[in-house]
Formats: sequence, structure tokens, C-alpha cells
Amino acid sequence: MLKKIYLFLSSFLIFVFGLTISCSTTEPPIPPEETKPTLTLELDDVSCVEAWLQLKTKDLTLPAELTLKQYNPSGDSVTQTFSLSTADTLLYIDSLLPNQSYSFQVSSIEHQVSSIKQPITTMDTTSHNFTFQSWMFGTIGSSVLYDVAIIDENNIWAVGEIMIADTSQNGYTIYNAVHWDGNDWELKQIPYTYNGQTFYNGIRAIFAFNENDIWFGTGNMTHWNGTQFLSIYIGMGMSINKIWGSSSNDLYVVGNSGKIAHYNGTNWHRIESGTTLEFMDIYGANNSKTGNQEIIAVSTQNLPLDKAIFRIDENTATQISSTPIQWELFSCWFVPNRHYYVVGSGIYEKSNLAGSNWKNEPLDITRYGTSRIRGSELNDVFVVGAFGEILHYNGFGWKSFLQELGTFNGSYGSLDIKGNLVAITGFESAQAKITIGNR
Repeated sequence: MLKKIYLFLSSFLIFVFGLTISCSTTEPPIPPEETKPTLTLELDDVSCVEAWLQLKTKDLTLPAELTLKQYNPSGDSVTQTFSLSTADTLLYIDSLLPNQSYSFQVSSIEHQVSSIKQPITTMDTTSHNFTFQSWMFGTIGSSVLYDVAIIDENNIWAVGEIMIADTSQNGYTIYNAVHWDGNDWELKQIPYTYNGQTFYNGIRAIFAFNENDIWFGTGNMTHWNGTQFLSIYIGMGMSINKIWGSSSNDLYVVGNSGKIAHYNGTNWHRIESGTTLEFMDIYGANNSKTGNQEIIAVSTQNLPLDKAIFRIDENTATQISSTPIQWELFSCWFVPNRHYYVVGSGIYEKSNLAGSNWKNEPLDITRYGTSRIRGSELNDVFVVGAFGEILHYNGFGWKSFLQELGTFNGSYGSLDIKGNLVAITGFESAQAKITIGNR
């Protein structure tokens, strides 16, 4: 069923006609067929339920009324009329079915011209069939794992604060990380050294480019370079909540009191956000069509209740619309110019960042708060949250694993996904918890 079409201006085609001086005044006129308008429809991208089609026109008088005809796999077709005002436009079609073949054709009745039929095949769904296993850490006091990074199935890091009872002077030792080598978890103490003193503070964020390039965030940064842990001072009075970067020479951190900082491999630079809200997450991705990098961060506070979404361009942070979201926001994930998600008091999405309001129907599938979202593709997205909620989107529908795994007195706060592997961290009662899912 053809539900709706969105038109996105992608570029303007500007034709400049110069004056040609000639001695001849008897040049033949241009044959009418050479100036007949043309319509070209090309596939830009596709998901399980959506298609993006690039419509290009030539010698078409604008604005113009056009029709888009959708030929369905069942053999029937539906047609929708729309108004075109630019020569180069991106058409967005939703409500398709996964792994199905469609064709689309654009026509102008007024100009008696049609495009060639453009065939597409939608993406198939991914499997919900995950097997989960959980581990608990901490034997005294209160322990938690805040963040996690998958390098491969035999190399997983999770960070936080883990208290282990022992016979030392304090009666316990605090660890700030656990590492999986494919067989066992090992408790770790990641150091941060300042003014000759070494600290093993709780770690709230981790970001790994590979096994020899891993970043750990507390109030400052520790970098594992494959040989040693290097302490890197930020000096902004910052409590780091999340890290994202395209490389170790292009690294962003977000944290308390509206603080955002960027590292260029040599120096840290503060990015002014204009807010005092606490930044909870940052995510970036490269736009494969334009080659440009997109970065989004979300911030929130409880008392008084407030939230904001920011887009970061190099060293500038600009607040963008969060309408009609009323409650907290804790995380974001997206594929540039395709789908944008933010989560907190629900799961909100939109297909175009500059487009209409955020919506959460029918995506509002859980009654629990959601704290982190990450995906590997549009058809492979995970969301985790309170009381052990784990949700998976396969490109067509959401599945909750609560019925299989049950609820618990605690919450999941972060996750990472790579291929058929997902790692989820949080706490249950007073212990730190990590859950690994294999598909």
C-alpha cells in the first residue's frame, strides 16, 4: 500500500543560457522532440519497509502536478498525486513489506511524459533468535557496569564500579572494568595517573576502535594504545558520560552541566552548548551520499524536568527540535538521512532530521523507561532499559525478550552490537550485570 510520499529538496539544477553571436540568421529551429520534458527515477536507498527514490526532471515547467504509481508484488497498483516544485527531489515511500519486489513510475499527464519503471527489492528482516547468558560481579556494597564495547567475540570490555570483598585494610577492592577473552571474565583496574599519583576511579564510558585503540572516560581520559595505558588530562571539570569518535584524532566526549569536548589528537577543545543539562549520549555516523559526518547528542535533567537534542558540526553545537517529546532523553542512534531514533520515556523516531515531529506510535511497545539504543543497520536495532527490558527491531517489528528472560530489580544502561553479537550492561540489585546475546 502506498501510504505517503515525502519530498526532500536535495539540490537545485541551475541552467545558465548565454548569448551566442552568429552571422547566420537562418539556423534551423530546435526540433520539438529535443525539448520534450523528461522524468528520471532512480533508486537511492531501501530498507525493509521504505524506499528513497531520486526524481530528476529536465525541461519540465515547475511547479507541476505529478503522479507516482506503485506496482505491488501482488500485481495490483496504487497511484498518488503530488506537487513538484524543484527539478531534483528525493521521494520517500513507506509502508512497504520486507523482501518484496516493487516498481515505481512517475508521470505528468499535462506534459504527456513518464519515467521508465524503477524496480526495487526491499531488505529482508533480521532474526530475533538470540540466546542470552548473564554474569554478575560484586560481593560487597553496590556495583554497576555503565558501558560496554565489543571488539570481537573473544574481546569484550565493560566498565563501571565493582566492589570485591577481601582482607585488605578497607575490606574490599574496587575494580573499574571487566574483560572477556572468549572463555572467562577478568576483573581489571584501569589506571589514571595525575601529578605522580595513580587512581582507579569508576569508569562511566568506553569507546574502542580496535584492540589496540581503546578509550576509557571518567573525569578525564585513559587511552590504551596496545602497549600501555596513557592518562590524558581534559581539564574542564567534566564527568564523562559517553564517548564517540571517527578516530583517535577526532574524538568527542559529553557529560555534566552541558559540557561537550572535542579531541583532535593533540588538544582538547570545549564546544559550547548553551545548556546546563546533563548530556547522556552522543552518536555519529558518516553520510555515505554526501561524505559528511553527522553527530547528535541528547541531554536531560530530572528536576525540573527538561531535555534537549543537539546537532554537532565540527566545533558548534546547535539545539534542534524535540517536539512533542515531554520527558527525559537518554540515548540516540541513527542512519544519516534515513532514520533517527531517541529514547528515554519511549522510543521516538523520524525519517528526516529537519522534517516533522518525532513520533512514537506504534513504536511505544514497552511500559518501562529506555536508556540506550544502538544498531548495526536499519533492520538490526537494540534498545535496553529498566527492569531488564531488552528490545530488538528486525526491520519490520519489535520484540521484547522480557517474557523469555523475566524482569529483575535493576536496569540495563548501555549496550554494544556487532554482527550477531550484542553485549548489554547494567545492574541487578546490588551487583553489576552483563548479558551477552548470540544470534
